[in-house]
Amino acid sequence: MISFKNDYSEGAHPDILKAITENNAFQEEGYGLDRHTKAFHENLKKRIGSEDFDVHLISGGTQTNLLVISSFLRPHEACIAADSGHISTHETGAIEATGHKVVTIPSRDGKLAPEMIKPVLVYHHFEHMVKPKLVYISNTTEVGTVYSVKEMEALSRFCREQGLILYVDGARLGAAMTSGEGAPTLKDMARYADAFFIGGTKNGALFGEALVIVNHDLKEEFRFLVKQRGALLAKGWVTGIQFRELFKDNLYFDLAGHANEMAQYLAEGLKTLGCPFLVDSPSNQIFPILPDKVIEKLLEEFQFYIWEKAEKGFSAVRLITSWATEKTSVDLFLSRCRELLQKS
Repeated sequence: MISFKNDYSEGAHPDILKAITENNAFQEEGYGLDRHTKAFHENLKKRIGSEDFDVHLISGGTQTNLLVISSFLRPHEACIAADSGHISTHETGAIEATGHKVVTIPSRDGKLAPEMIKPVLVYHHFEHMVKPKLVYISNTTEVGTVYSVKEMEALSRFCREQGLILYVDGARLGAAMTSGEGAPTLKDMARYADAFFIGGTKNGALFGEALVIVNHDLKEEFRFLVKQRGALLAKGWVTGIQFRELFKDNLYFDLAGHANEMAQYLAEGLKTLGCPFLVDSPSNQIFPILPDKVIEKLLEEFQFYIWEKAEKGFSAVRLITSWATEKTSVDLFLSRCRELLQKS
């Protein structure tokens, strides 16, 4: 079955597998002190245009979020997130398990803005309540929308005025950065966020996320906390070599751009068939609304998630393309949709 279920079903880009194989017999320093991780760090300095940040390679997104939020916050402090945010919905209460409340804000497009956050700060006004301290956002969001440079700048300014930490989950940051005009760059992310991570798992790597900490107050002894949380890999070179390859040339952006291109090709095809969409997404996640009977038949041949119920007899589905999605797979899906919609 062809899968549009996620963007990590495939293994890794061939260049990464080749690099791991070619370097397999070399002895490397452990725990992220290897030459590959250092090479990636140097590359990132050039791309960001600064040396004033720390990088830590972590195995996965949930572990990164847990590590960051539990480390940055004091015991009585909480984080703010959209109600669709990954830490709010799909991390099994990982943040709450560390003793920090997640205060959620309803958001149809998955994004937060200063005017949405301010009432939360007003409400949590004294010591009988948790104190919101960190604003968690995802770029792209869980519904495929993208924070523009302008939106990032506005959030950053607000957070700094209010003494809040702005942290960005970048599991699909590649998709955000290649989503078109107004999309943020790595320089923008480092300028406006206190910390963010660059997702590898969902953009061609076997696994791994690169956590970038910009705020000086959050850097101190963070490596101790990485170790304490079980996130400091002995064979850290395996993560390091993956990010070295992804950023050696323009591979990271090429892979993300391909995923976006396939998703938008799929979206345009569905629009020509008359399908409405739950949200306007410029990235590699799209949410068309289809008849339930058509969805039932499609699931016999393709894998994807039913996202939410729409009007009677219709549901929104989530279709995700990846760095490895082939145009022929998209054409097959569109062809089958056309047949089923004509019959319905």
